[in-house]
Amino acid sequence: MEVEATHSTQHETPEERPTLVTTQEAMSPLIFIEPDARQKLAILSAEATVEATSIPAVASVQQGIRQPEGFIYTARKEGGGTTRLFKVLQTNACRYSCRYCFTSCAVRRSRTTFKPDELATTFMTLHRTRQVDGLFLSSGIVPNANATMEKMLATVERLRLKEGYTGYIHLKLIPGAAFDYIERAIELADRVSLNLEAPNAERLALLAPEKEFASSMWGRMAWAAELIRRARAAGRPAARSLTTQFVVGPAGESDRELLGTAARAHRELDLRRAFFSAFHPIERTPFADLPAGDPLRELRLYQADFMIRDYGFTIDELPFDDNDMLPRDKTPKQAWAERFLCEPVDVNTAPRRLLLRVPGIGPRSADRIIAVRRETRLREPGQLAKLGVVVGWAAPYLLLDGRRLLEQRRLW
Repeated sequence: MEVEATHSTQHETPEERPTLVTTQEAMSPLIFIEPDARQKLAILSAEATVEATSIPAVASVQQGIRQPEGFIYTARKEGGGTTRLFKVLQTNACRYSCRYCFTSCAVRRSRTTFKPDELATTFMTLHRTRQVDGLFLSSGIVPNANATMEKMLATVERLRLKEGYTGYIHLKLIPGAAFDYIERAIELADRVSLNLEAPNAERLALLAPEKEFASSMWGRMAWAAELIRRARAAGRPAARSLTTQFVVGPAGESDRELLGTAARAHRELDLRRAFFSAFHPIERTPFADLPAGDPLRELRLYQADFMIRDYGFTIDELPFDDNDMLPRDKTPKQAWAERFLCEPVDVNTAPRRLLLRVPGIGPRSADRIIAVRRETRLREPGQLAKLGVVVGWAAPYLLLDGRRLLEQRRLW
């Protein structure tokens, strides 16, 4: 925050004179003044909105609804329901000049930092007044990875050890941070994440030329994954999951590249979730004039990632076109079924693996089908609907009591 100085400095010695920032000698000098906690909250929560915390709803994509802004973010839980997260940055100052990012050091903007005690107090005030249920803490990187993580960990330690807070904390890991800091984050947080941003080093160089992919990013995620495995095996409290996020569009990456890296992370790192964030241009960044990413592409990437993570598909089975992109006019599962599911699937005899290949049947409905058919034969579409099957989507691919169903609707 800047204010004009109104007092005279003509009788001060050089040693007594305050530090002044001027654009020319004739102009009034400016003095930088530390923002208060409310001003910091306004700045550092607004710039944390780029961090994804839940999958966009199909209806939101259809209606063009973007992620809401503000420091209280309602995130959808994987098992159903919602939770209110205080989403904030420790600082928006950063040493890196990433070409797409709010916090890029190449962009002139107001910079500020929450002190650990200050941020912990702010969160506890919101929590005690029942405005938020949990914390999502990220940060710009300054002056280096370890110093940044030290401030973030000090904030979380204050919450856990001094305030006695036992609720949900999602803590971002900083690329290049030392092993000890990663280990401490695993001990304190419920979920940790590190944004890969791009699917490989070549694409990362276009987005963030000063960052290094293999060691400082993927390598730190590998450390985190191993620490989580060890803690589980030993029965120690630790973060329950690891996630990452990709920026979709500005580096020219294909859907196959993004999903190939996500599939590798699921396989090697037990990645709980990959988040895909359609690019939005930000004023004064090098990518300010690039077009915004397509939110429908973002949705298709999520749907394809679920096929890999939850439905047993491999990356090579996904319905990519000649440019390694997914179709936009239908879900990837529907596109796969239209190409490869040539014979109808018998609901009463098909194994779980095959049921999961049918559009409109997910893991839960497949398990219910298998449980019910042990006791009785499925004969009517209404029975499937009660088990959670989207009958209109599944019908063209099913045999029900020896009969084919013909109903089909547009898939999202």
